[in-house]
Amino acid sequence: MAASLLPRVASMLAAATLLLAVACHKESENATPSNDDLSVLGALPLSAPAPADNPGTPAKIALGRALFWDPVLSGGKDVSCASCHHPANGYADALDLAIGVNGQGLGTARHFRQPNAIPFAKRNTPTVLNTAFNGMTNGGSYDPARAAMFWDSRAQSLEAQSLQPIAALEEMRGPACSESAALDTAVARLRRIPAYASLFSAAFAEPAPVTATNLGKALAAFERTLLATDAPFDKYLRGDKTALSAQQVQGLNAFISSGCAKCHSGPMLSDYQLHVLGVADNPKNAASDAGANNSYAFRTPSLRNVALTAPYMHSGTLPNLGAVLAFYAPPPGAPPTANPRVAPGQRDPLFPARVQDPQAIIAFLQSLTATSFDRSVPATVPSGLAVGGNIQ
Repeated sequence: MAASLLPRVASMLAAATLLLAVACHKESENATPSNDDLSVLGALPLSAPAPADNPGTPAKIALGRALFWDPVLSGGKDVSCASCHHPANGYADALDLAIGVNGQGLGTARHFRQPNAIPFAKRNTPTVLNTAFNGMTNGGSYDPARAAMFWDSRAQSLEAQSLQPIAALEEMRGPACSESAALDTAVARLRRIPAYASLFSAAFAEPAPVTATNLGKALAAFERTLLATDAPFDKYLRGDKTALSAQQVQGLNAFISSGCAKCHSGPMLSDYQLHVLGVADNPKNAASDAGANNSYAFRTPSLRNVALTAPYMHSGTLPNLGAVLAFYAPPPGAPPTANPRVAPGQRDPLFPARVQDPQAIIAFLQSLTATSFDRSVPATVPSGLAVGGNIQ
């Protein structure tokens, strides 16, 4: 009798052990991450520091705001900064590759007018939300005058970055003038507009304040006000453990255990380093985009407000967050890398070996979306041109 019970008892013990293991696994998935795990991430500061030589002032910010929305800076007076960095699209453009000069419309409705000889912009448009924090890492010194900008980190500081699109053929310059003359042309236009003469004089106490340098400073001062620091994840890190759902906590754990935080770290969820991933080229480009130093390396993008800024990667070839996670965990039979010009051995060693629970990770990524950023659009701009350019 007792002997006949032994197999049944053993079976019950095995089942109980399995149930306990499953329960422990689920509890681990939903457990609050330890302080050590969370130390690789960080909440955003509530304000952004400015370089010592460009403190933000109300007058300078007002000038920068006008310039950001005014197409007078573009060669054909048809494109403004806001054409591709619009609040309706999370201060990005919702396109794989930007349409600047000779474009019409906003977001996914934007298209080239015909006839057209202007190429698409070479890379996907990053958001300017929170770019005031670019380069910020946990525990490190932060210098806004040396903050990495663009996908290839070719510019440091918002002041330097803000001027480059004005001189780029496909972004704002067009065929109206040469690259070397673009900034001088824009400044000359501004000097002929009385309202800008007044705005520059109020912002900069100089005898002749309408200069390219001050143009960059004003745009940067305004962009440093485009902050979004109240995401549920920020609230969670600041102590409100109810700010994330159970699935988002599960996704946070999976994000860390999958190795995503090795590169997407710090307050901006970016290490601001260049990495080779082998992302596919966009077929709209005439030539392969070889990235920084022709190495196919690109800077880690911030994941702040990432749910607002699809499509993804430098080439804009991944349409949604699910596709991004599938890129890191390709199905059986997929090519060894998405870009045939990048061999698996060239890929950065931090490339994740696996992705755990992608749906939960997507839920976590949605917790990085803030709601309180500036969505206002000015009624007019000093040039009298269409606000934002040809975006209607």
